[in-house]
Amino acid sequence: MFMSVTFNKACLIDTMKTVFVTVGTTSFDDLIGSVTSDESVKALIGRGYTDMVLQVGRGSVPDPDRCPGLSFQVFHYKDSIAEDMRNSDLVISHAGAGSCLEALGANKALLVVVNDKLMDNHQLELAKQLQADSHLIYCTCSTLSQTLRDMDLSALTTYVPGQPQNFANFLDKAVGLV
Repeated sequence: MFMSVTFNKACLIDTMKTVFVTVGTTSFDDLIGSVTSDESVKALIGRGYTDMVLQVGRGSVPDPDRCPGLSFQVFHYKDSIAEDMRNSDLVISHAGAGSCLEALGANKALLVVVNDKLMDNHQLELAKQLQADSHLIYCTCSTLSQTLRDMDLSALTTYVPGQPQNFANFLDKAVGLV
């Protein structure tokens, strides 16, 4: 008996979920290793993610076989990662201010992984404040897989960037230019 099955391509696309991982221009092999670990991959698949895109900067390219069950892409650098962020459902990033603000500006769910090996870690301060304001979730490499299992992305709030023009207008008025 022959049975014909038709797939609705639009339905398949709707069920695909992409995680985009970025380390910026640095090397953060610990993050790449943690996100491609068995535990993290299982947590991502358990949350319905089907695709992983890794931007590894100056770091090492992991073996794609480390992520069974996920479609896998990797690159070092691009002129812009805006499209990768736009096409993602979750961004996992190092705690660099530029990467954080780009993901938040794109209104993406953001999980920041702080490099706890850095001296005088200003990244931790930024991550703590943005988490306190409910704009992101942060963790370290050692807690990434547990965070992926436990995180509640629905609790995140939209980041509204500052409006420096308002401050400039205030100063103009204060000094009598307007």
